Amino acid sequence: MIKLGTKAARWLKILHIILVSLFFGGIMSSLVLNFTMETATYDQTLQLYKNVVAISDYIVRIGAVGTLLVGFIYGLFTNWGFFKHRWVTVKWVLFIIQTFVGIKIVDELMMENMALLEMEGSKALSNPVFIDNHTIRQYAVYFQVAVTVFIFGISVLRPWKKKKQK
Repeated sequence: MIKLGTKAARWLKILHIILVSLFFGGIMSSLVLNFTMETATYDQTLQLYKNVVAISDYIVRIGAVGTLLVGFIYGLFTNWGFFKHRWVTVKWVLFIIQTFVGIKIVDELMMENMALLEMEGSKALSNPVFIDNHTIRQYAVYFQVAVTVFIFGISVLRPWKKKKQK
């Protein structure tokens, strides 16, 4: 199989850092918007949800898909592989779990709340489904932040690394 040269691998690393920055920056932006969201005022809540949807669609998703594609390139065309190092495998598993949480929990609850806001107007703010969705989504975003920080730690520290034999 063709392996990337040093220069190409460095460019791939730059692309990887940019895409991960988009992904994590989008998640953090969403988290900050949720902190500032006062669900007592309909107009502000609707606008903030629209902003969170835009961040999800145009920043988080691009970062996540791009990171996934770069990860595949790393796995296929460099010596890192997918299962050669335990720390790389753990990163893959965590990223897949994190992506699943993002798609099945964060995005679905966000879109369900947007629909409630658009259908019910200000009444949505007192709807128990809206409130539960908002709370669960917030905890799911906390989870995503924690997993991303843990993945950063794994990337830098490379635990479980095989020791060189003398």
